[in-house]
Amino acid sequence: MTWNPDQYHLFKEVRSAPARDLQAMIPDRPYRSVVDLGCGTGEQTAQLAARFPKAGVLGLDSSAEMLGRAAAHSAPNLHFRQGDIGELSGNYDLMYSNAALQWLPDHPALLARLWAHLAPGGVLAVQVPANPNHDHASHRLLTETAGEFAAELGGFTRFGTAHGVSPVLTPAAYAERLDALGAQDVTALSKVYPAVLSGAEGLIEWTKGTALVPYLSRLNAADGERFLDAYRSKLRAEYPGERVYYAFTRVLFTATKP
Repeated sequence: MTWNPDQYHLFKEVRSAPARDLQAMIPDRPYRSVVDLGCGTGEQTAQLAARFPKAGVLGLDSSAEMLGRAAAHSAPNLHFRQGDIGELSGNYDLMYSNAALQWLPDHPALLARLWAHLAPGGVLAVQVPANPNHDHASHRLLTETAGEFAAELGGFTRFGTAHGVSPVLTPAAYAERLDALGAQDVTALSKVYPAVLSGAEGLIEWTKGTALVPYLSRLNAADGERFLDAYRSKLRAEYPGERVYYAFTRVLFTATKP
């Protein structure tokens, strides 16, 4: 997938609010090794490096475009690396991931894999979009549009019959899974971060930064424009007004390994 850092940051304040809450949930401890899984453009990785100056802090992301922007952040204890979360190696005292794990399947199995890379006494801190986001019309209509472009997309659809439903669990399910792994001090919650958007066009700009990325990355320029026009038409029918209140709902959880 090809990510556009500028597009993603059009709504930087709203997108950053859950990260601030997640970082506030992290206990102050003498961490030695920290990893930010899906670090994007690196702002939060740099914040972790500043907060824990005695720890080696790694920002890991699969996107060269995002890491190109992350290179602007510099600290003696901070470095970035391109790679996939699913191929993580090493052990860490703090594993942090903000708005990244939703792109990976089978979260019960994913939690178990991440837990194996968490050092004893370490902390896991995660934020992902809640399932209500994926039930929102912006996502539902996106899946419908993808169905109309099945040939151009090679049958790909992020959610739906081809690839299953969202892998994100409820806060209670994350807490139960973490308890089964032996976690202590588990906190899991859901919170709405409202985004007020300028009608259908605002929703288009919002989804261009995230949900539209895997679709447009698979289409040539002409097909991409046709896809956007079809999606835009559906959104305008659903949201004819000039204002949309988008209940940006997130799941946040932290847990400690004994």
